[in-house]
Amino acid sequence: MIVRRLEVEERALASPLGRTSPLLKLGIALAWLVALAFSYDVRPAAVVTIAAVAAGLALGRITPGRLAAGVAPLWAVAIGIGLTNMLFSGANTDPANSVVALIGPLRLTSAGVLGGVGVAARVVAVVAVGVVFGQTTDPTSLVDSLVQQGRAPERFAYGALAAYQAIPRLADQLGTLRQARRIRGLRSGWHPRMLVGLLVLAIRHGDRLALAMDARGFGSGPRSRYRTVRWTPLDAVMALGALAVTALAVLAGR
Repeated sequence: MIVRRLEVEERALASPLGRTSPLLKLGIALAWLVALAFSYDVRPAAVVTIAAVAAGLALGRITPGRLAAGVAPLWAVAIGIGLTNMLFSGANTDPANSVVALIGPLRLTSAGVLGGVGVAARVVAVVAVGVVFGQTTDPTSLVDSLVQQGRAPERFAYGALAAYQAIPRLADQLGTLRQARRIRGLRSGWHPRMLVGLLVLAIRHGDRLALAMDARGFGSGPRSRYRTVRWTPLDAVMALGALAVTALAVLAGR
């Protein structure tokens, strides 16, 4: 198995955050990420990070180990991005900025340090929000919410869901192709012919999927719903909480 889809735990789906409308959670996450993209201060990013982690642990019932496993690799990348921006910032060449340290030929200034830390903090916040959203949201429920509450086209939404669910299958098929090459006495490593075979299998799967969706009448008119998604008072509470966090982040940035 080369690609493994991380399933959402039942305890997370049964939590208050898991029972919140996926469309609302997606809107909150996107609003926070857009706000962070225009802020160079560390404090708003810190507020969003703390709020996301606290919500994931308390309201999402995500175990600390599972949350750490999700954020740790990307937080390490965030630190690397921050260090790179810190060392090679254009502010380090400005003689008006105060020097913090000299590392060989590199001149590290206070403005460069603040810029690097700000970039790293934003990436850390983005990762925290994304991981908490992913570990408390079922993909099928997200698509149902996009179609019923967001009025997204059914063909596009459910087609994207089917493509997402097909990723592990393509990984299994790639393993089968490698085994077939090994049986024939050929190299089982990467080879362009394997990619061609995988492309053929993907096209066949997509063709069968399109026929199945047409047979079920997707996009042809009104349909009945097996899983009905409705707005609830919990969604209003979560929206108010998100607004409070946003206001706190704005005040912290000032």
